[in-house]
Amino acid sequence: MRYSAFSVFRNALDKHRGWSSAWRFPEPKPHYDIIIVGGGGHGLATAHYLAKEHGITNVAVLEKGYIGSGNVGRNTTIIRSNYLLPGNNPFYELSLKLWEGLEQDLNYNAMVSQRGVLNLYHSDAQQAAYTRRGNGMRLHGVDAEMLDRAQLKTMLPFMDFDNARFPIHGGLIQRRGGTVRHDAVAWGYARAADARGVDVIQNCEVTGIQRENGRVVGVETSKGFIGCNKLGLAAAGNSSRVAEMAGLKLPIESHVLQAFVSEGLKPFIDHVVIFGAGHFYVSQSDKGGLVFGGDIDGYNSYAQRGNLAIVEHVAEAGLAMIPALSRIRYLRSWGGVMDMSMDGSPIIDRTPIDNLYLNAGWCYGGFKATPASGFCFAHLLARGEPHSVTRAMRLDRFERGYAIDETGRGAQPNLH
Repeated sequence: MRYSAFSVFRNALDKHRGWSSAWRFPEPKPHYDIIIVGGGGHGLATAHYLAKEHGITNVAVLEKGYIGSGNVGRNTTIIRSNYLLPGNNPFYELSLKLWEGLEQDLNYNAMVSQRGVLNLYHSDAQQAAYTRRGNGMRLHGVDAEMLDRAQLKTMLPFMDFDNARFPIHGGLIQRRGGTVRHDAVAWGYARAADARGVDVIQNCEVTGIQRENGRVVGVETSKGFIGCNKLGLAAAGNSSRVAEMAGLKLPIESHVLQAFVSEGLKPFIDHVVIFGAGHFYVSQSDKGGLVFGGDIDGYNSYAQRGNLAIVEHVAEAGLAMIPALSRIRYLRSWGGVMDMSMDGSPIIDRTPIDNLYLNAGWCYGGFKATPASGFCFAHLLARGEPHSVTRAMRLDRFERGYAIDETGRGAQPNLH
């Protein structure tokens, strides 16, 4: 069923009893051309683009829980392409362009809101760094604009511009950035992939990867053995554990990243605002709640929850930027399991094992990368060669000395 204003009106006449399920609930077939492990945004997007762009529909997406139970439903919904390095900027710009046409592509309301992403700076050194980043963006054809203190005071009068430690001097804004409803992204891609014949199989945990003569031939799951010609791993924070089933050790660590939402408030933050003197970012949802987050918890974990030290850290950074936050109530928090790579940038590549392909190491950039990640991973799986914008995202770049170190902090995952 195609969604439209007419279909809403027609079903309203029948008290909305005529809607069909958004996707099927199939049992796995004995064999597929391609199996994708991980039914999050990246895995579902890959399946959609495999079917749409390459005509490969004999595909299964295996999700150990339900659709939307992983990181795709556990983030702060921000999308942007304000990156500096050539290894990252074209990729995330491709992703932002795909976000801009996503709702038409999927025939699904993903609530794409291009409200602008603003990075604040608090010193001359930060101003120079953001000027360099903005110039790098514009050299790649990406929108970027530097704003001074007076412009920001007009846009965001509620911020503490004269904070004794962190005075706000200006900011770098990408007006095309913004937010997208995370659950809707998962549902939209699942529905679109299913409509093209892909099997989206929920509650199907992969327990082993079977190899013959060095080649992957299938996976053991909680629903039995499923054979395949190619296997793609898109398991986010669980990538290391899944790859280990094939005897592959990955250069990533898993950390918890917490996110928070406040009680509903009248609209007052029109943009996504990122604090430059500490890791804090905030936007306001359509329901009025403030959605915000900060640093990873800093220790290795597969738990979807964090600890109080980061709650305090995030609250302190938020209050330094917006003192009025001291008067609001936190409603809830949640945690995503982050697959932190050694240089803070992702990996989309073939592995040394025949027929095994990897999509991992997304760090803080996983959600915003969803469309381009799926598009490029589908290209790699279908053609056996990387897409032009992911040629630098190789698995062996750490061995070769070609890191994509966006923040310039070295090979230390917890700092990225």
